[in-house]
Amino acid sequence: MIYRFRIILDAHEDVFRDIEIEADNTLEDFHNVITQSFGFGGQEMASFYISNEQWEEGDEIALFDMSEQEEEVRVMGETLLEDVVDEEQTKLIYVYDFLNMWTFLVELAEITEPADGTSYPNLMFAHGQIPDEAPEKEFIAEAPEGEELDDDYDLDPEDYDSLDFDENWN
Repeated sequence: MIYRFRIILDAHEDVFRDIEIEADNTLEDFHNVITQSFGFGGQEMASFYISNEQWEEGDEIALFDMSEQEEEVRVMGETLLEDVVDEEQTKLIYVYDFLNMWTFLVELAEITEPADGTSYPNLMFAHGQIPDEAPEKEFIAEAPEGEELDDDYDLDPEDYDSLDFDENWN
């Protein structure tokens, strides 16, 4: 089976790639295709996140297991596309280069049969140029359900004189 994906840079400008890849390829193969199609070197850390309809991050599938915990981390090289994505679960979030946070919305558009004479993976369509810098993200804190965010400290980060660094400095 062939999976047809649209990979969209999470930015104000329209920058996306349409890619065909075999369903039995690994997520590491998919990672390599994405980095190449957007012009990245591919040497930075990256992760896929299983996503819901609201594009919220779910379980992580990392390029490498760098955790020091005993708990196993799913890694791209051992995870097949068809084990993560199907007709019911169509969305992933892909983050490349955790220092710059290049974030992509990945959506399965179609599952089809291989076409004669076509080699896979296949970059079907490219639109837009990747900007020089990763688009800035606005991180908004959300309180846990049933709670409110507490701002009892009432601190002004621009008012350095009132922060009492000298009194509390070790």
